Amino acid sequence: MERFALAKDRIAEICTEQEIKAPFDEFFRTAANFLKKTGEILERQETEFTLEELKEENQSLYRELFPENYLYSYGNPAYAETCLGEYGKAMSFLYAELRGSVVYAYEKKWWDYTVAAELFLEVHSAFSEEELPSVKTTEDILRSYVNDYCQDMMEKRIAEGVDPSLDFAVRIIMDSDLTDLRYLYQYGEYVSENETGVAEFLNSLTQQQIDDMARTYTEGYRIGFINTKKDITKKKTVNIRYNLGFERMVRAAILQFREMGLEPVIYRHASHIVNKRGSARVGFTGGVANPQYEYDHRQDSALFLDSDFVKRKLRSMQTAYEKYKDMAEVHGGPAVIETFGEEPFSPISKPETYSLSDVQQKLQVELDNESGQIVNRYIKGEERSFTIIAYPVPEIGEKFPEIFGEIVKINTLDYKLYQKIQQTIIDVLDTCEWVEIKGKDGNETDLIIHLHMLENPEKQTNFENCVADVNIPVGEVFTSPVLAGTGGVLHVKKVYLNGLQFKDLKLVFDCGQVIDYSCSNFENEEENRAYIEDNILHHHVKIPMGEFAIGTNTTAYVAAEKYGIADKLPILIAEKMGPHFAVGDTCYSWAEDTAVYNPDGKEIIARDNEISSLRKEDLSLAYYGCHTDITIPYDELGSICVIDDDGESHSIIEKGRFVLPGTEELNKPFL
Repeated sequence: MERFALAKDRIAEICTEQEIKAPFDEFFRTAANFLKKTGEILERQETEFTLEELKEENQSLYRELFPENYLYSYGNPAYAETCLGEYGKAMSFLYAELRGSVVYAYEKKWWDYTVAAELFLEVHSAFSEEELPSVKTTEDILRSYVNDYCQDMMEKRIAEGVDPSLDFAVRIIMDSDLTDLRYLYQYGEYVSENETGVAEFLNSLTQQQIDDMARTYTEGYRIGFINTKKDITKKKTVNIRYNLGFERMVRAAILQFREMGLEPVIYRHASHIVNKRGSARVGFTGGVANPQYEYDHRQDSALFLDSDFVKRKLRSMQTAYEKYKDMAEVHGGPAVIETFGEEPFSPISKPETYSLSDVQQKLQVELDNESGQIVNRYIKGEERSFTIIAYPVPEIGEKFPEIFGEIVKINTLDYKLYQKIQQTIIDVLDTCEWVEIKGKDGNETDLIIHLHMLENPEKQTNFENCVADVNIPVGEVFTSPVLAGTGGVLHVKKVYLNGLQFKDLKLVFDCGQVIDYSCSNFENEEENRAYIEDNILHHHVKIPMGEFAIGTNTTAYVAAEKYGIADKLPILIAEKMGPHFAVGDTCYSWAEDTAVYNPDGKEIIARDNEISSLRKEDLSLAYYGCHTDITIPYDELGSICVIDDDGESHSIIEKGRFVLPGTEELNKPFL
């Protein structure tokens, strides 16, 4: 607290002083005023504000990131470089780190705020000297901050993931009057019309409707344990991830999870650069004030990522998990509520941003692999599960209430009907070793998939009959292909992956691995390739096809076409609307040795491929830490055929419609 008081007083002085020469004076005054404001929020006691006052405060904290203002924000690396020259990247990095002070203020995280403020003061002090520090000196200060606090920040992050006593969000959810939307502003997250719109809509539903929505979600989690023969009674906590506005559903879910003996652990998406994972938001989140800002800073770790940092972070993870090993052992895994409906985002690639070098890309892969192994040692893959469900936000359009209702129906389709139809498809797929997929009407997909040999077809199967448990809604059969023999071209005209839009995406496979790739997001081919490398390949030199699946949820597809929202659906729903192919790990990564059975009692034996099997020799070679699903929509799909040993083909789908006897029900939504 002494350190905080000293930092606060010095920051207040900087807001008005004229010690530093232009152009840096404006940067430091802007940053100081921002820290002064968040510091005042940190110190203030519980106070009653009107909804309008809270909204204005929230807007004032995020307004500079809005697209119309971002051109002139120091959070924009291009603007920072325009104003500050060669210091621009480092100063924009600093500014992005300081923006975390917003959430530290609302969560009353005094230490986190103080170390960020002290970083700012250290850089300011360096620029107060008669001679400007070099760019390297400036960056070294930032690197020292990251390295000095890596252990503390990792420990805090891991504790948040397993310790139910860290209940900042839980208290908001369970103790607030959720009909009074002022509660949304207690988080410190950006509150857009999506968050308020969802909250207002959920408040219009009956308690029974809310409980039913929550039950679909919590039962999916419970059934996920049952279907994989994992003992949920060993678990004591569940990680709930959601977007602001869904608190009424989350409250009902918490009560239902508690009936199962599970306490919620709910943490915010990472604020410190040490814990961030590109532009992905893992944890609870509010609105995104500007996705371009998130994209611009996705590779800020390029400033400090070297072999020493990798060792330091892995050592910090190991130490932290060892400290919290008892809590980690009884953690059940995540239960995720995703949202969709925002306008698809096509980023602008900027030369002024930090970007990982080839060496750093390899280090990032090493870090991801090793950190995955550490997590798996303490939260064992063969003992944990998950569930994911998705709902729209008001930005999806004026028919939001109708679309929301449609999604609720899709999430609660008769899984027994789908289970029966999907078993019919699996029975045919299990008669052969090869599946051929072709596109139509300009879709250039031409793939051959090699399936595992079934030694005992009476008791074994290649495909999982996936109904509404871990992946809600129902509607797919999936497998892990044999890589040898799997190859060809995967093409989709437009797809939305992890919040990013890809246009005319093509991946070329040979021996089951991506060997070439392209898209048309940018005019420059090099930028297009880099975009895929960053966001699909995740900088792996080669990456395998970890999954092949046939989606059967034609109801979702027709609803998407009816409302014109196909390009806005999350992969969770989109993957059920045609065949899809995942690049990266298999669906069974870290749990390949755990037997899994379909409802008909057959064991799913296709849990491995040639790469994941390497875990028996060297774990570092077996996993990629990513799994990205890419779906071909029915209207671009020419055919899916099985090919028998005699070369004869038998169709499952032709011209985007199911033709296999016993699957006719799936075509009814098209009528």
